[in-house]
Amino acid sequence: MRPVRIALFIAALGAAQAQAGVFDDEEARRQVTDLRIKTEARFDQQAKAQLDLASQIQRQTDEIARLRGQIETLNYELETAKKRQQDFYLDLDSRLRKIETVDSVTATVNPENGQNSKPAADPARETREYEAALNQFKAGKYKEAAASFGTYVQTYPNAALAPNAQYWLGNAWYAQRDCKRAIEAQSVVTTKYADSAKAPDAWLAIATCQQELGNPTGVKRSLETVITKYPGTPAADTARDRLKKK
Repeated sequence: MRPVRIALFIAALGAAQAQAGVFDDEEARRQVTDLRIKTEARFDQQAKAQLDLASQIQRQTDEIARLRGQIETLNYELETAKKRQQDFYLDLDSRLRKIETVDSVTATVNPENGQNSKPAADPARETREYEAALNQFKAGKYKEAAASFGTYVQTYPNAALAPNAQYWLGNAWYAQRDCKRAIEAQSVVTTKYADSAKAPDAWLAIATCQQELGNPTGVKRSLETVITKYPGTPAADTARDRLKKK
């Protein structure tokens, strides 16, 4: 009987060990499964976060591209507007120049005796030199234009085209981003040539420079001067529009 009991004990012990081994394998598999589920969940979260980030970056890239396009469009429109304004002034200047040249020639003749009341000037030469300076400005040679206009107003301070030359001298300095000299040149137009057709435009040019120099008080004063001293002119209308936008 004793050998039989020993055999039964050994069999029971083996069964218990086998059952324990089964339980250990199941626990290991469960832990592996839990770990895989957690890992996949974290991976899904990271993948979603990366997709969201990529989507945000794409939206920002699209927005930057849209804004850059708007900026380029606005820059183009601004440059086009400046070019139109410059062409307008150049055309207006050309028309006024013809009238002023005729007036200058007429003024040199005394209507009573038909004799020159003062030494005859040379309008043709003055016009040629003025045209040469203006062509430099049109070609974008602003430094050369400033020198030419400066020489012109020194040589012919009382010429019919002197106010025009002084005005374009100011514009040539402004084109070189020298607002201080531009204001100085235009101030001569508003004082020495205050009755000329260029005076109100010179005030507008001064206001533009004052704006760029961060002088809002000066801008307001200059625009109001245009309206007060030169009512009914296109410059006065422009000054009113600019004041409304402030």
